Amino acid sequence: MTRSPTARFSDRVQNYVLYRPGYPAEVLDLLRDECGLRPDHIVADIASGTGLFSRLLLENENFVFAVEPNREMREMGIGQLQGNKRLEWIDGTAEETTLRSGSVDFVTAAQAAHWFDLPRARAEFLRILRPEGWCVLIWNERCTATTAFLRDYEQLLLTYATDYKEVRHERTTAKIDEFFSPARFEERVFAMRLELDYEGAAGRLLSSSYAPSENHGNYVPMMQEFGRIFRAHATNDKVEFEYSTRVFYGHL
Repeated sequence: MTRSPTARFSDRVQNYVLYRPGYPAEVLDLLRDECGLRPDHIVADIASGTGLFSRLLLENENFVFAVEPNREMREMGIGQLQGNKRLEWIDGTAEETTLRSGSVDFVTAAQAAHWFDLPRARAEFLRILRPEGWCVLIWNERCTATTAFLRDYEQLLLTYATDYKEVRHERTTAKIDEFFSPARFEERVFAMRLELDYEGAAGRLLSSSYAPSENHGNYVPMMQEFGRIFRAHATNDKVEFEYSTRVFYGHL
C-alpha cells in the first residue's frame, strides 16, 4: 500500500537527520544575487522536514516559517534548532500552509516539491506571497552513472527499493515549466559531493522513503548487496555520493 507523502519519513527521521546532505552555500549566494534576498525578508520554507534548508536561511538572519506536516520530522527539527527566535514551526502542508495571505517574501521548498499536489501548492504559494515575491524549488539530485559505485547503487535501488521508480523527484522536475507557467523562471545547478563511511552510506540509503524497512522481505538482501557494493568501491573505507543541486527560482 502506498504511504501518504506526509507520513513516509516517520520511521526514518534519525537517519534523515544524521545522513542526508545539506545544501551548498552557493544556493544562498544565488538567492542574494539573483533574487535580492535580504536578512529582513520573511521566508516560508515548505515541507521543511528537520530544517536542513531552514538552517541555511537562519544563517542569513531571515525569519523563517518552517511548514512541516510530519510530526516526527517537525519535532526533530524543533530539537535541532531550538531557541532560535527567528524560526516558527507550523503544522501545515504545501497546499494548506495556514499562513496569512501576503505574509512572506519568499517561498522555498527543498527536496520536497515532488510530494506536492502542484496546482494546489502553486495556488497556495501565490496566496501567501507578497507582490513580486519569489518561489524557489531545490533538489539535491543524486548522480546515478558518473562512477562505478553510483551505477551499482542505482541498480541496488531499482532491484530492492519499494516504489523508487514511482516517487523519484525527476517526475516533478520535468513539470517545472507547467508549475511556473505563465511566469518565467531560471535554473542553476551546483555540484556537491558527500563522502561517507559504511555507517554513513548505509544510513543515507535507509533515510530514503523508498528503502524497505527491517520487516520487509527486501531488507536483508538489499543490505547484503549494499555491503558487497561498498566493499567493492570504497577507498580508505569511504564511498562518495555525487549530487547536482538544482535550483529553480522565479515569480509566480
